[in-house]
Amino acid sequence: MSLSTTAAEEPARPLLLWQGLGLLSIFFHLALVFSGLVPALFARPLHMALALPWLFVFIGRSRLQLVTGWIFLLVGEFCCLYVALNADALSDQYGYLDTPFQITVAVSLVVVALEAARRAIGWPLPLVAAACLAYGLFGQYVPGEYGHPGFPVESFLGTMTITEGGLWGSLTGVSVGIVAIFVILGAVLNAGEAGQGFMNLAAAAAGRLRGGAGKVSVLSSAMFGSISGSASANVASTGAVTIPAMKRLGYPKALAGAVEAVASSGGQIMPPLMGAGAFVMVELTGTPYGDIIVAALPAAILYFLTVWIGIDLFARRYDLASVAEADRPKPRIVLITTLFFLVPFSILLYAMFGAGLTPQYAACLAILSAALLLFFDATFSFSIRRFLERAGTAALEAGRQIAVIAAIIICASIVVGVLGMTGLGVKVTSAILALAGESLVPALLLTALACILLGMEVPTTAAYVICVTVAGPALQRLGIEPLLAHLFVFWFALLSTITPPVCGAVFIAAGMAGENWLKVAGSAMRLGVGLYVIPLAMIANPAIIHLADRPLAAGAAFLQIAAGLWFLSFGLISTAGPAKRMILGALGFVVCLLPSPF
Repeated sequence: MSLSTTAAEEPARPLLLWQGLGLLSIFFHLALVFSGLVPALFARPLHMALALPWLFVFIGRSRLQLVTGWIFLLVGEFCCLYVALNADALSDQYGYLDTPFQITVAVSLVVVALEAARRAIGWPLPLVAAACLAYGLFGQYVPGEYGHPGFPVESFLGTMTITEGGLWGSLTGVSVGIVAIFVILGAVLNAGEAGQGFMNLAAAAAGRLRGGAGKVSVLSSAMFGSISGSASANVASTGAVTIPAMKRLGYPKALAGAVEAVASSGGQIMPPLMGAGAFVMVELTGTPYGDIIVAALPAAILYFLTVWIGIDLFARRYDLASVAEADRPKPRIVLITTLFFLVPFSILLYAMFGAGLTPQYAACLAILSAALLLFFDATFSFSIRRFLERAGTAALEAGRQIAVIAAIIICASIVVGVLGMTGLGVKVTSAILALAGESLVPALLLTALACILLGMEVPTTAAYVICVTVAGPALQRLGIEPLLAHLFVFWFALLSTITPPVCGAVFIAAGMAGENWLKVAGSAMRLGVGLYVIPLAMIANPAIIHLADRPLAAGAAFLQIAAGLWFLSFGLISTAGPAKRMILGALGFVVCLLPSPF
């Protein structure tokens, strides 16, 4: 059972206990930001220790799950605390396990990490990690160039568990030091009026337009997704309002579900948060966080612009009306509720770009402002009781979300660690180059296919990490700049949210709309065509990610790709004759992929 189960489906639990554990997790991660340099072998095992109760007990449904969960929890907590409390001594062993007891601890940690990921997100990622571990242990028996010389068990397991590699590698450091902080920010914002502020602002801005309810969904999902960073969470949150509204205004059920699924999927590519992806990208590319979100912004806007165009074309086809004036929020309410997310966002952006603070410190200031706003509602009435209720909700959600991201990243770190130790990543890169004949287009297609296939089985962040580790170097050797290669892989890893057969956002939206998921997926793929084309267009027009240093060239590329996406959307959605649609669709595809002359 996934940790993303909604609150309505959860059995009764000692709520105060879990809220207290959530608060402990919040205070721990915030304290790390202000405490200066903390040894990785101390902070990262404690990060895992705080995540394990949520992964093994909180989501337990049956008696068997709870009993086995408690066993895994106790073993995992002991092993994590052993590493944390003996960090100094273990670091002096240089990755070599001295005693059978330490080997037992190492094996236990690996098994617990695999099982935690399995309980959080299912089998695929743990199976990939287990296969990598098997290769690391027995790869010396693999004949030919894909084998490796072999490692002593004490050295291999030691590197995975008592060094800043494997379980406690740099990716886990990102989860501890950055991702957790922004998860806390999102949880605090969502516990207050910020979510309603997004909806009100979107309704005021787009509700009066043709097909207004769908356009409200696009705007609200873009804004909400920027703090949730999860397509499923976005659908569940904004879809509860937008899907019924679209159906009331005459949207076909398949289209209503598709609009929400596609709009919600953009949350993971929409700055400033982009899920955990942007923070992992910081670590893997060495590019500052601020530079990444500025580089990613034009493409994200293009994505939502394409969805907007598609909704407008569907609105013409089905004669979809605007939202009635009586159903649109009053300007005063819009202004007040907008402040609940505008104030924290303004502090976050000013602290990063104006004051030059690190993303962690900036997010902490934004968290403080968002927490103070929990005392107030849309009428500006002050209530301590309201604050306590909302703080409890925020603590619960923060603890749960930090845990599931920790499970994903720690498990993915096993894969990255083995690839680095054995050199398998370099070998796979060479294989991609050889298969592609040292040509860029085949390499891009092979990488895209790998991202799509892996993204169907594991969460976007994990698919991105694994694919970019093996395929990223191949793309860079073919002339693609590092950040562009990472953005290309990240976008294609996201495709599985709307692409059958495994399309999580579509499944949730179809259930909420009461429609067959295949019909929803068909409409979603037409609306979300930008998700398939924009990554390729970025490769053809790399200037689009250089908004900061080459704004004119980035703007020209933006306009060219936008025009191509309009033609492409028209060809896919309009009611024109087949020949005209085919010509315009083909023209749009060519315009998107045509290198800009600027």
